[in-house]
This record gives sequence, structure tokens and C-alpha cells, in this order.
Amino acid sequence: MRGNETLVLALPRGRILGEVTPLLKRAGLEIERAFDDPEARQLRFKTNHEGLEVIRVRSFDVATFVAFGAAQLGVAGNDVLMEFDYPEIYVPLDLNIGRCRLVVAAPKEDVGRDDPARWSHVRIATKYPEVTRRHFAQRGVQAECIVLNGAMELAPTMGLSRQIVDLVATGSTLRANGLVEIEHIADVTSRFIVNRAALKTRTAEMQYWVDRFREAADAA
Repeated sequence: MRGNETLVLALPRGRILGEVTPLLKRAGLEIERAFDDPEARQLRFKTNHEGLEVIRVRSFDVATFVAFGAAQLGVAGNDVLMEFDYPEIYVPLDLNIGRCRLVVAAPKEDVGRDDPARWSHVRIATKYPEVTRRHFAQRGVQAECIVLNGAMELAPTMGLSRQIVDLVATGSTLRANGLVEIEHIADVTSRFIVNRAALKTRTAEMQYWVDRFREAADAA
């Protein structure tokens, strides 16, 4: 399995990386030692397959690297895929890892006195402005989005907004900051994604890795 150019697999930093690692091993993929070294600063790594290298990037950037062909393969949450909705990305596989949910949350004292069904306009703090606007537009509500990249739970207490849209796994961070879920937007898992153009021009190589990751996910 050798092409004219090295294929690149984009992997997300953070929580999902720990869940991806066992899948990599089951897929027969070993990454050079520096990948697991917290002191290492390099972002591109060789693997035990001459035709494949790995890059480690922010979770929100995986889809962009794949969509624009800088990487041909990647692992991304469907929250990111929903937000960017790149037509250049094909999603052949749900890896069934990184399970969480995308929700609307608000201060617990608002529950019962603020009826979401009567909203016509809402100001929301989120890092998912496109998903948020589409979600509220479906019922005729205009969503004014304030984009934050972290500490979303502070927005209601600091007066930025009364509601937030964010990822939730256990809900413990919401509870610790006096917030509760009031609407469910989507269940989220990590997906194996590929660049459509590369899939057409390098079908055998790309399909090889789709099959390896499918077998790894099934074995899990």
C-alpha cells in the first residue's frame, strides 16, 4: 500500500485522544514515541506504515485539515462536523467513542419561570454558532450567538447570556455552576472522516484505512 504521496491522519488533542489510542492499536497503527511524550512539541509524527503520517491538532481543526486536503483522513466528533458542514468531507464510519451530547443549558432558577416555547429571540453563549442558529431557527427563534471557546458555564453568571449551548458528558460541570439542561440538540460520537477527492483519486489506500478502522471499532 504505497502511493505517490504520504497520507496524513489528523487526530484531535484532548479527551478523545485517549479513547482513540486503543483503536489505533487494533487497526495496526503504531506512532513514533514522541507522540505519547507530554514534553514533545512536534505536531507531525511518523508511523509504522511508510505511507501514513499522523498530525495532532485541536479537535475543531481536524475537519478543516481534512476538508481542504491537508490531511486525507481524520477523527472528529459529529458536533464539529455539524458546525462546519463541509461538503468535501465523507463520513464512512461512526467509531462509537467520545460519547456526549450537545445541549442548551440555563440557570436552574430559570426553569419553570422562563418558557422556551415562548421565545422569539434568544442570546446564547456557545462555540457552535451555526448549529445553535439552525436549532433555534427550526422553531422560528432568532438566536444571537456570542462565541466563546471555553468556560461557557460562566456566561450566565457574568451576564453574557442566560443560556449556553455546549457539550455535556456527565453534567457535573453544569451542576457545579448552577446550570441545568433544558433542551437536547444532538447525541455526539467521534467519526472516522475522509477527504472526498482523495477517496476518488487514491481509492485503494483510503479504503484500506477505512476497513482497518471499521474492524477496530467492531472489535471494541
